[in-house]
Amino acid sequence: MTRSITVAALQLPLMASEAENIDAVAGLVEQAAHEGAQIILPPELFSGPYFCKTQEEAHFALARPTLEHPSVQAMAKLAKKLGVAIPTSFFERDGSHFYNTIAMIDANGDILGTYRKSHIPDGPGYQEKYYFRPGNTGFKVWDVFGTRIGVGICWDQWYPECARSMALMGAEMLLYPTAIGAEPQDATLDTRHMWRRAMVGHAVSNCMPVIAANRVGAEADHGGSAQKFYGTSFIANEWGDIVCDLDDSETGLLVASFDLDQARLHRASMGFFRDRRPQLYGRLVEDI
Repeated sequence: MTRSITVAALQLPLMASEAENIDAVAGLVEQAAHEGAQIILPPELFSGPYFCKTQEEAHFALARPTLEHPSVQAMAKLAKKLGVAIPTSFFERDGSHFYNTIAMIDANGDILGTYRKSHIPDGPGYQEKYYFRPGNTGFKVWDVFGTRIGVGICWDQWYPECARSMALMGAEMLLYPTAIGAEPQDATLDTRHMWRRAMVGHAVSNCMPVIAANRVGAEADHGGSAQKFYGTSFIANEWGDIVCDLDDSETGLLVASFDLDQARLHRASMGFFRDRRPQLYGRLVEDI
């Protein structure tokens, strides 16, 4: 008997109030579960508009401790009701520290633990270093539905070290909740294709499916300027083929099923893990 898993990625605009955004995500989670999804991935920081476009002290009030955050509470309740696992992205407050965090919620509605975003971007329109400490959890993997998954958060997805680390920890799928779109400093720069290629590369070099969920739509701040998030969420298989995707304007969900045992045989046959030479990689951990 082969091991199979069905996963979903959600894509939607998140410009409304916290309660409305969480309800909208919950509606898509319900739909994904109805279509057979067992692991369901919403976008990054889905409880509100992407607040990191600018540096504003008031936004720190959006952060809560893990068990008190409305996103975590709502998704835990829904996961238990539907019997699904939901990696839930939220703005975490831990004492005087603030993190961009995933709560890994299993099919019983239990929080298996948290992962704090390791790589924190800082640039026009994505000023996350003002809000978030770099994560101190290290990369994490989680056992759900007879498989092990790795979850990185947005900027983590550009780093092959993150993907490979999770794969070496036994992950059989890689998931990336995301908030990425237009580059305010250069209207001609469209990074959506690079974004996809980077993650498809992780699928190829680690021989495992990759699931990416992004927000979509133009989000205006109180000053009236808008930042367009370009959607294009996708699911790729262990060969790096995109098996389903959404465009830059769609609201909806993606659902795909994978034969985990077949993917495992593919990983073994390609020899990428067999032929690693860790003794040659010391330069990767030198901060010079």
